[in-house]
Amino acid sequence: MRTAVYAGSFDPPTNGHLWMIERGLEMFDRLIVAIGDNPSKSYTFSIADRLRLLEDSIPSCERLTIAHFHNRYLVDYAREMNAEFILRGIRTADDYEYERVMRHINADLAPHITTTFLMPPRDIAEVSSSMIKGLIGPAGWQDTVRRYVPSPVFDALEATVGAARPL
Repeated sequence: MRTAVYAGSFDPPTNGHLWMIERGLEMFDRLIVAIGDNPSKSYTFSIADRLRLLEDSIPSCERLTIAHFHNRYLVDYAREMNAEFILRGIRTADDYEYERVMRHINADLAPHITTTFLMPPRDIAEVSSSMIKGLIGPAGWQDTVRRYVPSPVFDALEATVGAARPL
């Protein structure tokens, strides 16, 4: 069974994340979508909220597991989950350089785990959680943000973040 881990902060999940998950399910027998929790970062949504948003945004599938890990190297988590692959997305040249370095470090730590890169299609290539959060606030933000996130995420953003910012 070919198992991959696709990890990220998913704060919030975006349509780009969903695209990666769909492709991952096409490529692997089992996909673990893992929310990484870095104690040095500040998050908009709690781990529980991000887990729920992913679960609400992705159709149920027995080959898909949604989980989280805390303050650990991704490659160590992948090894613990008996994954042979790490799935990563590359949107920009900066992403490529970062992921290239991490791929080599991960190979040093766990040579039997292969990092697989995917490049999203152009219409969602620039979508990131940080970009989404940066779009919230100005008048009409809802129409802009709605196109880049799944409906459950948009509803949570509107209720949580949107309520805290002037519209």
